[in-house]
Amino acid sequence: MNTIIDTNFNFPNQKSVYKGKVREVYNIDDKQLVMVATDRLSAFDVVMPKGIPYKGQILNQIATKMMKETEDIVPNWLVATPDPNVAIGHLCEPFKVEMVIRGYMSGHAAREYKAGKRILCGIAMPEGMKENDKFPEAIITPATKAEMGDHDEDISREDILKRGIVSEDDYIVLEDYTRKLFQRGTEIAANRGLILVDTKYEFGKTKEGKIVLIDEIHTPDSSRYFYTEGYQERQDKGEAQKQLSKEFVRQWLISNDFQGLEGQTVPFMSDEYITSVSERYIELYENITGDTFVKADLSDIQKRIEDNVLVYLK
Repeated sequence: MNTIIDTNFNFPNQKSVYKGKVREVYNIDDKQLVMVATDRLSAFDVVMPKGIPYKGQILNQIATKMMKETEDIVPNWLVATPDPNVAIGHLCEPFKVEMVIRGYMSGHAAREYKAGKRILCGIAMPEGMKENDKFPEAIITPATKAEMGDHDEDISREDILKRGIVSEDDYIVLEDYTRKLFQRGTEIAANRGLILVDTKYEFGKTKEGKIVLIDEIHTPDSSRYFYTEGYQERQDKGEAQKQLSKEFVRQWLISNDFQGLEGQTVPFMSDEYITSVSERYIELYENITGDTFVKADLSDIQKRIEDNVLVYLK
């Protein structure tokens, strides 16, 4: 058992637990949240049948490092990280939108563009662009959960306000914070020889009504990075970009006829493939943070997490 796929902790004063695609969030006394980053791998809104060793630790440690590197410009929910897989912070009411910001036409935006669309979330995309070209300026393309199921769906600023999902005053703050975080993330990436291509941020409100950054930030699951070196040369030659993100998993799934569509089956993931994905995540960690990855003890992850959280809560 060298991965953590599911948790069933019962911490003191625990009120409830929410299980997302990757993270499990424990509500402690309606005051703080214990967020456990599991090793589950999600792509096309589908959780893969096998976990990836160290993935939860990697996501948690990147996100907490990036929160500390941006807390001077945008407040966040984080209070402590008592375990490599755990973040503890303030209880917040999440906004029901994800703030996606794109500096380059890649991933979902490129797929929409190839399909002939020139408007994404109410934002016009210029004619004559190639995949992975830089937008004249970064565009915000929000997403919200579909009425039925877990799929994210594109939504415009106008629809968010019209449907009352977020008030206009709050949305202005979300846009401002999103642009500030993306600017800082771009600077951090540039210092590490990377381009922050696109990313998503999630926000919530504390009980006092303060808007804060929640969830993860600038991780390979929530963001796409290119290597700066050779970027322009590859664009000029029409070659694929060398990138750091979860896109390599999506491309492998697509090449094996899976995009999360009805009737499709998740392809078999061999132990060799799982190991290669784990190694790729470690490479992502070291490139994104500039730190050497230190592997946590995997002999009994559940007990390790439980013990560390209990010590903190006491």
